Amino acid sequence: MSPTPSASSVPELIKTALPTDRELVMRVMPMPADANGNGDIFGGWIMAQVDLAGAVLPARVAKGRVTTVAVNEFVFKQPVSVGDLLSFYATVTRIGNTSVTVHVEVYAERNPADLHVVKVTQANLTYVAIDAQGKPRQVTPSGQTAAGGA
Repeated sequence: MSPTPSASSVPELIKTALPTDRELVMRVMPMPADANGNGDIFGGWIMAQVDLAGAVLPARVAKGRVTTVAVNEFVFKQPVSVGDLLSFYATVTRIGNTSVTVHVEVYAERNPADLHVVKVTQANLTYVAIDAQGKPRQVTPSGQTAAGGA
């Protein structure tokens, strides 16, 4: 039997619980069709899921339709495998006149028998509120006035 590692010897990215200080906006499990020839999940598939998850809070803030206008940062920290349960957490970082920027973090739950939670991806995305014609519109969250630029 091997000795139990001390908390200081466990890498910072590996945990046994999901975050509790952010809002869970989506959860999904990648399937074999989402994997490349090496068995890792396609980066493009992960990016699409982050875009979907990232739009949840901006749509709430804008009280309607939003569209992705920028991916400001996207970092793949660990590979994702078939069978990982991915949890997407989002935090609004900026509200402009017509835009909302969010930070999204993705955690993978691995090996349920000996659970490991690993941060696999993080990204910053900006969404713009749009009207029925697809034109930018003002974002005014309840109780606030819009501030800043687009």
